[in-house]
Amino acid sequence: MGGMTDCFQPFEAEHRVTYETIREMNRCGIGYLIVTKSHMIAQPEYMEILDKRLAHIQITVTTLDDARALTYEKASIPTKRIEAIRKLQDEGYDVSIRLSPLIEEFMDFNMLNSLGINRCVVEFLRVNSWIKGWLKDVDFSRYNLKQGGYVHLPLEDKLEILKRIKIPEVTVCEDVTEHYRYWQENINPNKQDCCNLRVYSG
Repeated sequence: MGGMTDCFQPFEAEHRVTYETIREMNRCGIGYLIVTKSHMIAQPEYMEILDKRLAHIQITVTTLDDARALTYEKASIPTKRIEAIRKLQDEGYDVSIRLSPLIEEFMDFNMLNSLGINRCVVEFLRVNSWIKGWLKDVDFSRYNLKQGGYVHLPLEDKLEILKRIKIPEVTVCEDVTEHYRYWQENINPNKQDCCNLRVYSG
């Protein structure tokens, strides 16, 4: 849920479509992955219905700077998203911070590593002409690997960026075929699942 459009947009507070969908998936015993830029998922009414056996949650940030985020995102500010991750983590949910896309110039890695978050999903920026016009202060000259209609960072650059993340469990979601194989073989904790979803054992 949330792969193409956020399932916790402001209208959710009024229409509660996601709320009812979660309840129905719980009733049917269907596992679900929720990807969102909203802190709403950690509000009490949602935490009351999230099933720890079925629910997997990834909360996306691209910067930890609230002011910067407001210049290019219409979503909960990063501070609230981080609070939501910590709350869900403390309650034992399978929750990750999703750096999607990870833009080196936008990320304070020291702050990121100090947050006490246990799990992280990384998706590196892929660039086209629209991205170049949308994101400022990015050195696009480093993006010179062409695949799938986008240009990407070389693997060596990605590895250098990844070294700056000190979160205990890091997994990489990847579009470049050769890079995906590298992450699968050398980095990702779950070689069959780049989202590294936890298998419920309770």
